[in-house]
Amino acid sequence: MTDSVKGKRRYDSSRRRKQADVTRREILDAARRLFEQRGYAATTMAAIATEAGVALKTVYVAFETKSGVLRALWHLLLRGDEGDTPIPQRDWYRDVLAEPVPERQLRLTAENSRIVKERVGGIFEVIHVAAPIDPDIGQLWRRIQTEFHGVLRAIVESVDEKQALAPGLDVDRGTDLLWTLSHPSLWQLLVHERGWSPAKYEAWCADITCAQLLRPRPTRRRKPGRPRTGV
Repeated sequence: MTDSVKGKRRYDSSRRRKQADVTRREILDAARRLFEQRGYAATTMAAIATEAGVALKTVYVAFETKSGVLRALWHLLLRGDEGDTPIPQRDWYRDVLAEPVPERQLRLTAENSRIVKERVGGIFEVIHVAAPIDPDIGQLWRRIQTEFHGVLRAIVESVDEKQALAPGLDVDRGTDLLWTLSHPSLWQLLVHERGWSPAKYEAWCADITCAQLLRPRPTRRRKPGRPRTGV
């Protein structure tokens, strides 16, 4: 009896979990292609399953609903991985808050904005269009706006603590300005509609946010030169 038990193959849960993760990612990749090509309304769960090469039941088990697929896809693209660590706890965001030079903080923010938007730009527009027609996506859209505003507010608060905000700006108004100038809708207009390169967008975003939010640097007066003598 002991020999027969030893002869049984052990259940490898880690291998099964890894395969499930691979399948989940394949479904999300397929959904991204279809959502960006067809839009949210015209993409069905069956189409996602076919595109991913899996059974329809597999898609439902993994995500339950089409809005669940889009929510999971958004979180993957926003964070760059499927980890649960929220943006305020990510190292790159903490580096911005820890940066001692206000101008450098805003330029790092522009750089991070470009990196994230290169991942989420197309899906952001899908969510924007779908929000009025799907209550779940409408809720997601509102949460995205609120969380984005909160992430930027912490940066503006850090700049304000250094007494570097432009005259007449408080944290509320400064956050609204940074939120507007960094908003993915502007990325959509400038990069996708007008053909700007991501690098050009980043440079513009960095320059405009610094110009609008930061206290102007004092200009140094040049010492008058000595009068010329001789011929």
